Amino acid sequence: MPTGEFSLREIPFSYPGSWFDVSPVVAEATYADDLHLVSHRHGMHAVLALVPESGGEPAAVPAGATPSELTWGTGDRRIRAAFAAPEALRITGRGLALRIRAAEPTLTPFTGTYFFADPVDGSAVFTSYETGHRYRVTVLSGHARHVGAEALGTAERAVVVSGDAWEVVLEELPGAREPYVPASAFDDVAAAARTDFAAFADSVAPWRSERTPAAELACYVLWSAVVAPAGFVGRPAVLMSKHWMDKVWSWDHCFTALALAGGRPELAWHQFQVVFDHQDDRGALPDSVTHAEVLRNFVKPPVHGWALSRLRDRLPGGLPEAERGSVYRQLAAWTTFWLEHRRVPGGPFAHYEHGNDSGWDNATPFAGQRLVQTPDLAAFLVLQLKELAVLATEQGDPAAAARWHAEAEKMLASLLGELWDGTRFVSRSATTGAVHAGASLLELMPVVLGEHLPPHVRDEVVAGLEEHLTDIGLATELPTSACYEADGYWRGPVWAPVTVLVEDGLRRAGAAGLADRVGARFRAVCEKSGFAENFDALTGEGLRDRAYTWTAAAYLLLAGDAERRASNRIDDGEFR
Repeated sequence: MPTGEFSLREIPFSYPGSWFDVSPVVAEATYADDLHLVSHRHGMHAVLALVPESGGEPAAVPAGATPSELTWGTGDRRIRAAFAAPEALRITGRGLALRIRAAEPTLTPFTGTYFFADPVDGSAVFTSYETGHRYRVTVLSGHARHVGAEALGTAERAVVVSGDAWEVVLEELPGAREPYVPASAFDDVAAAARTDFAAFADSVAPWRSERTPAAELACYVLWSAVVAPAGFVGRPAVLMSKHWMDKVWSWDHCFTALALAGGRPELAWHQFQVVFDHQDDRGALPDSVTHAEVLRNFVKPPVHGWALSRLRDRLPGGLPEAERGSVYRQLAAWTTFWLEHRRVPGGPFAHYEHGNDSGWDNATPFAGQRLVQTPDLAAFLVLQLKELAVLATEQGDPAAAARWHAEAEKMLASLLGELWDGTRFVSRSATTGAVHAGASLLELMPVVLGEHLPPHVRDEVVAGLEEHLTDIGLATELPTSACYEADGYWRGPVWAPVTVLVEDGLRRAGAAGLADRVGARFRAVCEKSGFAENFDALTGEGLRDRAYTWTAAAYLLLAGDAERRASNRIDDGEFR
């Protein structure tokens, strides 16, 4: 089932391990007329424009891509590109020329792209201040003309490649490297990329069929967003996007880890660990990690105990035996951070210091107050404490297991006793104690407790979730609320992580029917609108970044689980 072409305006063309892509998306919500080589080192930077030409003028030819090949034009007037390696893009053409030019025409002592012809090997070299790397164009066949070599100030800097049939390789270099010598013909390069992607999709989504039409594209979004270790990223990592959301945030990584766990367990474990590599001496995780920065001004919610318990089920053979001791210490330190540094002495609850800490940045519980004790945070910590009890038992420390379990039960009792008003969960200010009871889905997130919810509480939570469920999915703010916004970020749109967490909690709480509907509607919106950062809760329109990996991961998780349940029902004779 080969994947057809995808829109380059929505999903960039890239390759596992590469820190660059080819796309018209050159900055946040900014689309160029031409495709660009866009780097994600030191942030997102459009380095080079790639412009097809005919007769010395720009040629208006369509561009499209599959997971293995990018193509401009058709038939005898066509340019094709494929990755030969994460740092090497092979480009071949016939009937069209290609102008490869610096995206920014102005060069200053500290910004822009310098261009020169290397007298050692004859290649054309662009050096980018913004990325700290070089981009070398080596002609493998055809002719090259240099424009603006060694120019300073404002000038066009470009190499124009032409001929009846031509081929070049465009490499990203940190410094010097031996001259490029092709090991394979272009068609073999494209075929190798196609084989590599097929193997990835077969391992991550072996269940895919015509019933899951977005599965292969979801696999591509994950596969192509992997970057190699570099800078502060110390292991292979899935960026949240190779558009402008080009970081790893400290809860997003849990969902990509879960989606990869069954088929690519080693890569999945790297996703779970990549943020813990930067855990500080008080146990806090950073807000985000990328090539050139680790941000610590905020944190993200402690979903990691929940995620680890799910990884235990999804990883072949369970959690890696050799890693259990270290992950126990990491999770214990992360939990202690919340209990000791985000909890008022003598109080039962930890608090967020800003909506950004919760991952629900502008959700309405943070509208009138910022330091808030929310029921989702208490629920996540209950699950994390329970997972620590399991890990402590596995480490042969029953006394520690008993302490973690007791702390979990104490927090659960406080949650039910103080943040449950008899009909609903509420939030309250960490400074004044003022209670907030609004229309945000955030205050229904204790559904993640699943089987640990008392039946009467579960029933009220399920009823509340029914109110938030539109034809598209779970609206993060009730559409009837005065605070609802169609493109309001966490004040209305449907989000992937929330969907996965709620669907899992409902299923564990015994509300399988509602869980089925939540999962099915989210899968349907992905099949209709792709893998956007979030979706309009009433129309299903994809919003913001359109190549978001946790959305693709959520689709794979929900679709794979649905296919397995359907298979089990058939095996049990239910459909016979």
